[in-house]
Amino acid sequence: MTAVTRTPGEVLREARRKDSRAKRAKVVAVVDAMLTSGDLITFTGVARAAGVSSWLVYADGVREHIEAARTRQQRQPTRATQIRPPVSAASLQTELELTRADNARLRAELSQARAAVQRQLGQQLDQLGSADLTARVEELTRQNRELRSEVDGLNQVNKNLERRLAETGEDLNAARTSLRRMIRAENQRGPID
Repeated sequence: MTAVTRTPGEVLREARRKDSRAKRAKVVAVVDAMLTSGDLITFTGVARAAGVSSWLVYADGVREHIEAARTRQQRQPTRATQIRPPVSAASLQTELELTRADNARLRAELSQARAAVQRQLGQQLDQLGSADLTARVEELTRQNRELRSEVDGLNQVNKNLERRLAETGEDLNAARTSLRRMIRAENQRGPID
């Protein structure tokens, strides 16, 4: 019986093919798990969850599986799509700027309200008894908590928009990189006669 000897190049190619198959299988498993759990499926999110490079999720065969899962997810409203529907980077940037403007306006209004409350409280101190004063302080404290809660909510919206913008930017960069590689590969093949 003769033993088949393989060259180091053949061994290396086989190891690379095996590694590639394992990584692709892991990406497919992560996409299926995200679809089942209702997590929002993005190319960047899949790459991060599977522990693979972002270019792999745009590779032929893998990209189509992810796109099909995203389409299924969009057709079936889930927790992730209800919280965060797909939006463009420009839309996210606009929302972020509007939220920042609202935050600045609310901070100015809060500052003005505090100043007005301080003035009114000073005037009322001269006129009210201690029972009325206690009730008024409780009312003002309640209003202050509501305003702080509103500011906290807007800050959270702002953070979410910044995170979404960053993820969209990562997806866009990964797509550009993949497109450049595809164009380079087509250019290396040469024109079709």
